[in-house]
Amino acid sequence: MPKQALRTAVKVDLEKDAGTLPYLHNRWHPDIPACDTIKNGETVKIECVDWTGGQIKNDDSANDIRDVDLTRVHYLTGPFEIETAEPGDILLVDIQDVQPMQDQPWGFTGIFAKKNGGGFLDVTYPEPAKAIWDFEGINCSSRHIPGVKFAGLIHPGILGCAPSHEVLKTWNEREAQLISECSHMDRDVAMPPEPQSVHVGTGGDDIKEKVGKEGARTIPGRPEHGGNCDIKNLSRGSKVYLPVHVKGAKFSVGDLHFSQGDGEISFCGAIEMAGVITINFSVIKNGMKDLGLKSPIYIPGPVEPQFGPGRYIFFEGFSVDEDGKQYHLDATVAYRQTCFRVIEYLRRYGYNDYQIYLLLSCAPVQGHLAGIVDIPNACTTMGVPMDIFDFDISPGAKVEKKDMGQCAFAS
Repeated sequence: MPKQALRTAVKVDLEKDAGTLPYLHNRWHPDIPACDTIKNGETVKIECVDWTGGQIKNDDSANDIRDVDLTRVHYLTGPFEIETAEPGDILLVDIQDVQPMQDQPWGFTGIFAKKNGGGFLDVTYPEPAKAIWDFEGINCSSRHIPGVKFAGLIHPGILGCAPSHEVLKTWNEREAQLISECSHMDRDVAMPPEPQSVHVGTGGDDIKEKVGKEGARTIPGRPEHGGNCDIKNLSRGSKVYLPVHVKGAKFSVGDLHFSQGDGEISFCGAIEMAGVITINFSVIKNGMKDLGLKSPIYIPGPVEPQFGPGRYIFFEGFSVDEDGKQYHLDATVAYRQTCFRVIEYLRRYGYNDYQIYLLLSCAPVQGHLAGIVDIPNACTTMGVPMDIFDFDISPGAKVEKKDMGQCAFAS
């Protein structure tokens, strides 16, 4: 028989407020009603808005980054009920394709202010900034970071199944405890349930009120279901094995990225985009027990930007901070120092620090945990592909400082 055209399970309207669309939601909760049913074994196309629901514009100002409403973010498409899925099963998500919207061939990378989301280097770089990236087939380039072009490894930042009531209670209790224990810190360490701007798709006022009080924010990934893990290798051809906690699985997806570096360090650090993802769904009965899984696993696909042997420069960082303070095997401190080493190296070519910060967030850099056993210093590395630049950045090559313009800043 001839192969039939794939069904589009959800088609989004980019002209409407994402908070009004019945097939989107922005909290994790088992009572959010399914927007559609997908058969076990079916392949469908699913359209997604960008993670801010259209709050960021294709312009040369970062005022929208400064003013973004984080209670409205991570509008996910779904939930989808998967036929035959039951608690204890595994939902196998086979990502067959991910593409930008044809009528929106651009994306953005942003640096958020510390008081509104922050980022990995927000103490050093506190100003809101952004770069717009134009898509040219498989490649992208930016007027805000000239001299750079690379192929995207397009992937979803968020995919997962709904928590059960018991799992949701566990999330809220342990994150509330962390907030309490870290009340002395001058920053948010977790985001508790928030009634403001809650969106539950087709759910009525009673569901909306309940989800506002109990629903988990979509900002972090969580061990029981995955969620916002921002794994750049979950691209075309990848297979993701997700634990099922409720009848029908209630799968959701969103936060699509054209490209991302390991760590997504600026928080809004991928090239964020609206797009369409093609997925085949299959249910592995009793999979959590049979596979011994408490958290998702994945098998990466065969699609990845290729740079030849010796075409990366790897920078090292250790758990000694910029003030010379020693930490014990702290990989976070080490990776921050790794980022600073790259920034120091690349600013010699005329880029400002904010441009480099944005670039390291979204270009296909490789972040590795090199050593975490040799007291007192953890060692991390970041590999920067030399071939994304249209000039030679290899050690020993002549350095010519150019006018590299600037990224977009807030007024």
